[in-house]
Amino acid sequence: MNIFQQANMGVAKALEAPALRGIVSLAARFLMAYIFLVSGYGKITGYEGTIAYMESMGVPGNLLPLVIIAELGGGLALLLGFQARLAALGLAIFSVAAAFIFHSADDMNQQIHFMKNLAMAGGLLAFFLHGAGRFSLDAEHTAS
Repeated sequence: MNIFQQANMGVAKALEAPALRGIVSLAARFLMAYIFLVSGYGKITGYEGTIAYMESMGVPGNLLPLVIIAELGGGLALLLGFQARLAALGLAIFSVAAAFIFHSADDMNQQIHFMKNLAMAGGLLAFFLHGAGRFSLDAEHTAS
C-alpha cells in the first residue's frame, strides 16, 4: 500500500467519528452559505444598481426580490441545516442558471465566475446527496 492510500485510509478512519463528521459538515455548510448570504445582502444594499445590471443582461429587474429571497433564504437554510437538501438543490439550480445568464462572456473574469458558479453547484449537489450532517436542524433526518 502506498503513502497516498495510507493517508486516505487514515482520513477515512478519522471521519468515522460522528463529532468530527458533524464539525466538518457544519464548516462546509458555513463556507458554502457565506457567498449566498453576502451576495443577497449586497443586492439589498445595492438594490438599484443590481436592477440595472440584471436588466442590462436581459433579466427583468422585478425578479430581484425573488433572487434576494433565494440567496438569503437558501443560504440561511443551508447554514442552519434546515431542509438542507432542498435548499442545496435550489441553490445549485440557481447557481448554474446565474452562470449561464450572467457569466458566459468571453473575458477571463467572467469565465472564472462561470466556473466558480459551476463549482458551487457541485458542492451544493453533495449536500443534496448527503444532507446537512449531525449539527443541523435536519440532523434527525440525515445518516451522517
